[in-house]
Amino acid sequence: MPKEKKFSQQPAAQKAESLIASLEDHKAHDLSAFSLPQGDPLAEVVIICTASSARHARSLADAAVEACKANNFEYLHTEGYQEGDWILVDMNDIILHIFLGPSRERYKLEALLNDAAPLSIAGSAPADFQ
Repeated sequence: MPKEKKFSQQPAAQKAESLIASLEDHKAHDLSAFSLPQGDPLAEVVIICTASSARHARSLADAAVEACKANNFEYLHTEGYQEGDWILVDMNDIILHIFLGPSRERYKLEALLNDAAPLSIAGSAPADFQ
């Protein structure tokens, strides 16, 4: 059963493009985005990126939340903000993971998303963490 959308009715992939543009403007590294199989209870899209420092990671999370407010995208909560090593931003139909490099390599989330279809990201090469 799809999650109810209380805010923007744009498809998640379109919203992801807007969020990715904001992340790129804030110098996120190694952006990857995946469309999850229809009906997945987690979300519709997962975005993964790398930050250069904990401060940079928090800045990227702040930029994502601001993009949600500016575009009327649903924003539920953020986890891991204080530590900055792995920040998760939950936007209901989109989940954003912001990692520091060593944590991204350790957890290898892309490898867990083998049923997901990669989304094309203009101007970015996908990270090789699989």
